[in-house]
Amino acid sequence: MAKKEVKKIFITRMIPDEGIKMLKKERGLKIEIYERDKKIPRRELLKRVKGVDIILSILTEKMDAEVMDAAGPQLKMIANYAVGFNNIDLEAAKERGITVSNAPGPEIVESVAEHTIALIMALLHRVVETDEYARKGKYKGWGPMLWMGTDLIGKKLGLIGTGKIGMGVARRLHDGFGIEILYHDLHKNKALDKMGAKYRTKSQLLKEADIVSLHVPLLDSTRHLIDASALKKMKKTAYLINTSRGPIVHEAALARALRSKQIAGAGIDVYEHEPKITKSLTKLPNVILTPHTASATIETRQAISRVAAANIIAFVNKKKLPNKVS
Repeated sequence: MAKKEVKKIFITRMIPDEGIKMLKKERGLKIEIYERDKKIPRRELLKRVKGVDIILSILTEKMDAEVMDAAGPQLKMIANYAVGFNNIDLEAAKERGITVSNAPGPEIVESVAEHTIALIMALLHRVVETDEYARKGKYKGWGPMLWMGTDLIGKKLGLIGTGKIGMGVARRLHDGFGIEILYHDLHKNKALDKMGAKYRTKSQLLKEADIVSLHVPLLDSTRHLIDASALKKMKKTAYLINTSRGPIVHEAALARALRSKQIAGAGIDVYEHEPKITKSLTKLPNVILTPHTASATIETRQAISRVAAANIIAFVNKKKLPNKVS
């Protein structure tokens, strides 16, 4: 039997261990890891990828022509530890014959949908504001006018984007709370229609919805989908939720809308210039900011690790990739 060729894999950041264990069990793989839970410096990344056959990359690492050429012509795969892949130059990868994969799965759908609803509930019931109030020792006794929020029951949810995560949010809020669903997408969604949801143009949805939740990919057509003009169309009592991609929202325009109380509030998990956050946003009481942690559950992050590893194992064994991007 011919000896299996050893493939060198570089993992650009420490990831949950289940995927790493899968790779270590596979014969013919030599694994190197940047074993720190922080972004690898660019200079070190260019040095560490030299001579590797496969890169398991993180969404925070830019996989461009420079990285691919630094690795060398033997680089044949980039496996992204993420559902998204806008950190990878797909055209450069195609030109060099490099296969690209991502790591979707049902777990990420569930956790991001749950986080979306957590942001909605926390905003409406002013959970973050009242937590801070109590911690600072300001609570001196119950009062009928103290920190009044608003109920979710009776509100209209407006979904922009009706993929798996958008559907997960719709299902939970419709079945669990009985709220009315409005939606906008490129095409009508039969499953949502059966649920009693109503299709709207983007403009109509923004004007009617009490909660606008974004669930679209980052494309040229969706960049700044929510800008100053879009925010002006929303109700003064409406809330904006973004757990999709940061640049979909014009962050400075959102900060202005929140500061002037043009809209009631926002829940944001992703940022236009991540990891930087528009400074004025951080000073506003009517916005909840989470650090891109919508999928940060043990179950989901381990699942992403397993899916990324499964893509690599399929590739080295010349089998069909479960999640090939290009």
